[in-house]
Amino acid sequence: MYILYAIPNCDTVKKARTWLAEHGVEYQFHDYKKQGIDRKTIEHWLTQKPWEELVNRAGATWRQLPEAEKPTQSEAAIELMIHKPSVIRRPLIEADGKIIALGFKPDAYENVFSH
Repeated sequence: MYILYAIPNCDTVKKARTWLAEHGVEYQFHDYKKQGIDRKTIEHWLTQKPWEELVNRAGATWRQLPEAEKPTQSEAAIELMIHKPSVIRRPLIEADGKIIALGFKPDAYENVFSH
């Protein structure tokens, strides 16, 4: 079972969800706004991707952070992701505990979900 971690009103997430629906891919939706995210999950992701890939430094949440609050190392990034999960690049799709997609690119989704 796929788990899609995101926030529902994000345009990129809407595009990804539309693509998944059109291709018959079933998934469970994890809404950061309603469900949050825990340290254990983030630490598990960090075994697969560096925090610099997990944090969306192009997004509004990041841009609105004062410079002093922008992390420069992993522990600070974990705290930021827990307290402001909309800073996490989205959507993040996990299968069997592995990150299989980060962000939305139709051709990448084609490769991942065509198996």
